[in-house]
Amino acid sequence: MVLERAVDLSRETAPLVLRELPVPEPGVGEILLRVGACGVCHTELDEIEGRTPPPRFPVIPGHQVVGRVVACGDGVAGIETGSRRGVAWIYSACGHCDLCLSGHENLCPEFRATGRDADGGYAEYMAAPAAFTYPIPDCFTDAEAAPLLCGGAIGYRSLKLANLRDGHTLGLTGFGASGHQVLKLARFLYPSSPVFVFARSEKDRDFARSLGADWAGETTAEPPLPCASIIDTTPAWLPVLSALERLRPGGRLVINAIRKESRDSNLLADISYERHLWMEKEIKSVANITRADVSAFLDIAAKMGLKPESQSFPLEEANRVLLDLRHGRARGAAVLIPT
Repeated sequence: MVLERAVDLSRETAPLVLRELPVPEPGVGEILLRVGACGVCHTELDEIEGRTPPPRFPVIPGHQVVGRVVACGDGVAGIETGSRRGVAWIYSACGHCDLCLSGHENLCPEFRATGRDADGGYAEYMAAPAAFTYPIPDCFTDAEAAPLLCGGAIGYRSLKLANLRDGHTLGLTGFGASGHQVLKLARFLYPSSPVFVFARSEKDRDFARSLGADWAGETTAEPPLPCASIIDTTPAWLPVLSALERLRPGGRLVINAIRKESRDSNLLADISYERHLWMEKEIKSVANITRADVSAFLDIAAKMGLKPESQSFPLEEANRVLLDLRHGRARGAAVLIPT
């Protein structure tokens, strides 16, 4: 499924085009995967509607990929044909700049994103740099593992950046493919911490309660007590302002989004230092992901038995699945399966 240009999804219902393409040849240091599953992410909507750095058109989207190794290029060692590997958002980084050498390869100026700067997993086959792929624990099926590679791993990075201590209250604003995994993860890592969920949809709030949220309310609702940390996974600005008001003194808001939509950016004119920022409140953005994040999260997910709530669809239905995600009709994570 190929993205040939940026489109407005309020007018275009089929942004991706089904194409028959040659099977890729793995280059030096690359492996070739036969794709078993690829998760659908809100970032794909950002790519399609032009809110990320421009993709390399035409491009095959998809950056939550699980597949079997069918071939290895020259220079690949330690990866067996037939083994399962995963590919995440980080397709490659330079490996030699100060940021890469200090463990911040997610900020590398030569960072390349899977499904944006290189072809991704909305396909039957994809090639990827072997050093940027991950062994998949046997306890997960392909469809269970795929959402872990972005929604789960970036959620794990967000939770690390939240500086939460066990017993302190965590807030989650927005409750989709990433948020529901963060709730499960927080329950495991911080068992004494209450988790509050802010979501505009009653369906999402019910979903959060069913997974053990201690409280769930609308985006601007008042929780039972202020939060020490809040993780925002929405594409809008209103949840940011609302979250800042619901932080306790010294609290931290972590914004896990590549771009915010401009339709409510006028709200920023209403920001008040006294209400939103005073008392040493902090804002931290999340940018991309490192290989260490993905590997660590896969280990934790296997140890705790974290299984994302997901639905699987044939690859050919990618356009419908993307529109369901854009209009809030998705529950949990959506996964595409090549047929």
